[in-house]
Amino acid sequence: MKPEDFDFISTFLKDRSGLVLTPDKAYLLESRLMPVARKNGMKDLDELIEAVRSGGKNELLVDVTEAMTTNESFFFRDTKPFDLFRSFVLPDLMETLKIKKSFRIFCAAASSGQEPYSLAMILKEEAAKLAGWRHEIIGTDISKEILDKAETGRYSQFEVQRGLPIQMLVKYFTQQEEQWQINQDIRDLVKYKEYNLLGDLKPLGQFDVVFCRNVLIYFDRETKGKVLDGIADLMPEHGTLFLGGAETVLGISERFKPVQGQRGVYSVVK
Repeated sequence: MKPEDFDFISTFLKDRSGLVLTPDKAYLLESRLMPVARKNGMKDLDELIEAVRSGGKNELLVDVTEAMTTNESFFFRDTKPFDLFRSFVLPDLMETLKIKKSFRIFCAAASSGQEPYSLAMILKEEAAKLAGWRHEIIGTDISKEILDKAETGRYSQFEVQRGLPIQMLVKYFTQQEEQWQINQDIRDLVKYKEYNLLGDLKPLGQFDVVFCRNVLIYFDRETKGKVLDGIADLMPEHGTLFLGGAETVLGISERFKPVQGQRGVYSVVK
């Protein structure tokens, strides 16, 4: 790929999604965009890039963006954040909101749905304690295609083997030929919306807990700050933010502070 083509596509992607690509990631462009070129009847990446450069059809621009921003996800990824949510955040939330008896959770960049469904299964496991409570999980992503997959709740054998405890597979999934589908009562706990984190998040409403894990690593510092500020605007003073293990708010945003003794967990500063 010619340097000028890489510069053009990387700028295009940053403007549309916030994704920052360094030159050492040129191989990703080639491996992910060739299928897009073939899907649109183009012989090579040069033809695809020229079509994007000339404005192209919106469907093509969406395809290019989705191909580069769809990232893998798996159930109970890294385990610890979900343990902390169950044993630390959820009990505090229930004490703080015992009069209101309702809370909302936001999963940013929800991809194919494993993270929000992991949280939904935890809430189902805690159903006795949550009797009389209302709760909602909203999962967003920039990719409509990946959200369509999330809504079906269907996963391959490989996908359910990654992080999902066998007892939860048996309890909450039904096997359908070579795939597993998460049960309807779990799917009903999650709503999905196509949304760009670089846009105005306020229409999504207020959230007591936000999972924005392994998302900021793809952005530059300025974009990270903008996203964190937008999330902070959605949260009440008792709000809790979960980031990925390689992510931090330190030196990026003053709207959050680390929760002492809990790695990757932050409280909002009001």
